[in-house]
Amino acid sequence: MAKNSSANFDLNAWFEEVQDQFRGLNPQEPGQWPLAPRLLTFAAAIVLAVVGGWFLVLADAQAALDAEAAKEPNLRQDYKTKLVQAVNLPELRKQKSQVEEYVNQLEKQLPGRAEMDALLSDINSAAVGRGLQFEFFGPSPEVVKDYYAEKPISIRVSGRYHDIGAFVADIANLSRIVTLSDLNVSVLATRDAALSGTLNMEAKARTYRYLDSAEVAEQRKSKAAAKQGAKK
Repeated sequence: MAKNSSANFDLNAWFEEVQDQFRGLNPQEPGQWPLAPRLLTFAAAIVLAVVGGWFLVLADAQAALDAEAAKEPNLRQDYKTKLVQAVNLPELRKQKSQVEEYVNQLEKQLPGRAEMDALLSDINSAAVGRGLQFEFFGPSPEVVKDYYAEKPISIRVSGRYHDIGAFVADIANLSRIVTLSDLNVSVLATRDAALSGTLNMEAKARTYRYLDSAEVAEQRKSKAAAKQGAKK
């Protein structure tokens, strides 16, 4: 019991001694301070330096680091996507070649300006070849699109049911693209027994031609001028 009391007494005395070192300090002469105040001041200076360095220097660096870390998921996804593309590059090139070939085939089905008259003649010949009577054949002005022009043609023919059906099939089998729309089939009103069962068919035929390079350039120039005029 005596030994424990002595230890407690010494500890209390030490605390008293430390407290005494903080009494009567002269802030003008820190070099003359006792050891305990100097150690505490040194520790406080280190803490302030670290905290100040964090807010003044490291905070901006941390913000930049966080921003770069936020980009990581997107970069990983981009990497995976490009890796798949790189692995499939030969197959993608093959598909690109197939698409280009298909586009070229479609372009060949579009007549050029010089072939348009021949195509209109083919439509007329298809009707005559099936024994149909042309009542009306009226090409309308072209409707110019970005890379092609559309040529509407109003037609009205008369003839037997099967002949009209064969004519429509012939139009579908032309080497050039021709579509039929707005079909209207009616019975021909007549008292002539020889014409009994004759039908009238009205339709809108549309064929298309590709624009040559000069026409494409002119089309782009017109659009640019239109946009410029709209801005003003």
